Amino acid sequence: MALTLTKFIVFSFLVSSTVLNAKSELLTSKREKLTRFHVYVQVKTAGSNATVAIVAQASTTNQSATSFRLMSSKNVGGVRGMEAFASQSEVALSTSQTFVFTKGKHNGRCLTFVGRNVLSLKVREMPIVGGTGLFRLARGYAQTSTYLSDLKNGLLVVVYDFYAYHY
Repeated sequence: MALTLTKFIVFSFLVSSTVLNAKSELLTSKREKLTRFHVYVQVKTAGSNATVAIVAQASTTNQSATSFRLMSSKNVGGVRGMEAFASQSEVALSTSQTFVFTKGKHNGRCLTFVGRNVLSLKVREMPIVGGTGLFRLARGYAQTSTYLSDLKNGLLVVVYDFYAYHY
């Protein structure tokens, strides 16, 4: 029994190390690139074309945005995600968002970031945690700032600067 268990452990170790070496060679054979994006996201909270939906609300929170679309010289994709208030002492959101590119060079690819968004800061920063397609294994950061805030008409425009390292 002990001999069989020893053989199994040695076999498992050899298979694991072979898989890790194969993946490491694949990653090191490609050169890492830095891609920078500068996009505008338009958030509409009111009207027939609202891009935000409140899916849950507790008595200790206000509203939480769940989705919005990109706005620039041309529409290049959409944003999907969740936000929830993350503090009772300041206006801060815990956010998880995925930018889905539907047009242009990056069509069909996604870039995801997760982090804390303290709205009282002029420039906020959140880490990029991954992506799909060209952005597979992406890492980096996103900086965001408010470009326009019209609470009366339910319109918010946010600027995102992405710095994504990928293979």
